[in-house]
Amino acid sequence: MWQYIYDSINSLEVNTINTLYRLILGMLLGAVVGYERRLKGQTAGVRTFSLIAMGATLCMVLSVYVPQEYLGLKNGDPSRIAAQVVTGVGFLGAGTIIQMKGSIRGLTTAAGIWMVSAIGMAVGLGMYVVSVVATGLILFILILLERIENYFTSGKETRIITVNVSTIIDNISEYAHTLESNDIHLSNYYVDYDYALNMTKLRLVVLANNHFNYIKVFNLLRNINPTNSISLDNQL
Repeated sequence: MWQYIYDSINSLEVNTINTLYRLILGMLLGAVVGYERRLKGQTAGVRTFSLIAMGATLCMVLSVYVPQEYLGLKNGDPSRIAAQVVTGVGFLGAGTIIQMKGSIRGLTTAAGIWMVSAIGMAVGLGMYVVSVVATGLILFILILLERIENYFTSGKETRIITVNVSTIIDNISEYAHTLESNDIHLSNYYVDYDYALNMTKLRLVVLANNHFNYIKVFNLLRNINPTNSISLDNQL
């Protein structure tokens, strides 16, 4: 019996046993990556990644099954549906990206969605070992490489400081000096002018220690010009 199940799972032809096995494996591999993303506070989590991986797996199984059963072709033509899967997943990935004029969030999650769909297609083609190894590499990138990156950047992270100033300003040198004097590196900045309301919105892309206390810096920044509000956002 076990030999029959093993042979069915590894058969090149699509059957009920290997289809169920591939769907379950795709779901599990997607869930592993989704769990990591959920731990990082991302909206796309276990359910989203599992569904994407299973969907890609099922699409690949169907792309082999239809020619096999109706055209008598053992290998099928998986490239047609695969191309559509990649296109469709691109829209899902785009939905996880938030762009806020200088702050882009969700790129890593979008890349993870794209990669998980590729893993699902590999599972659907019966490339089990490759799929598991690819999932392990994803976790290596998302977990270990992040720690290595943080180590070489001395535990620093990129943040966005948004300052709403109730006047039109044409020089941010004082803001840059205030940040640098408090060990905050100004990587980039973006400016929006509202001449009708006589307001300026500054988006300061900064690099600072992970657990840096910004309260003191906010007090210094708001005293540079008349300030309506200051906010802090992550850039992920």
